[in-house]
Amino acid sequence: MDPIAFGIVAACLLLSALFVVGSKNLVHAVLWLAVTLASTAVLFVLLRAPFLAGIQVLLYTGGVITLMLFGVMLTRRHERVFIENETTRERRLPAMLAAAVLFGVVSASIYKTPSLPNGPVRTVTTDEIGRSFLTDQLLAFEVLSVLLLAAMIGAIVLARKADFGKERSRVVPRREKAT
Repeated sequence: MDPIAFGIVAACLLLSALFVVGSKNLVHAVLWLAVTLASTAVLFVLLRAPFLAGIQVLLYTGGVITLMLFGVMLTRRHERVFIENETTRERRLPAMLAAAVLFGVVSASIYKTPSLPNGPVRTVTTDEIGRSFLTDQLLAFEVLSVLLLAAMIGAIVLARKADFGKERSRVVPRREKAT
């Protein structure tokens, strides 16, 4: 892997991820998430894993971002999502400290894991991944699909209930003409 290409893609990935969490507009945050997921697909290409790159683009960058944009647009809560006040400023430092501690714990556990391969890793074919999904991992695959379907239906139901009251309050009663 070319270190310069990796550095450019990693910088793009890191910056777009920071824009996701720092964006005040929910639609912009979802679009920055799309850039983050697409950058991850480019990393898979650099690692010579074209199947994973394709799955990343199709499922995550295409599917998840589309669902998230539909969810955002259905709820109509994207105009003013982020309101900075005293409580959000007070919570910022503990959140950053918690993220730093989590990063340290994950980094230390990866570094101290003795079973990580040092040399080249065995190449897994697309055929083997497909057989694994349809044999060994079939139950997990189906449970995940039902879970995602239930989450989407739940999001639509909650969005419709929340918006129903707003639509009713906009109805202006008709005035009857005096005869």
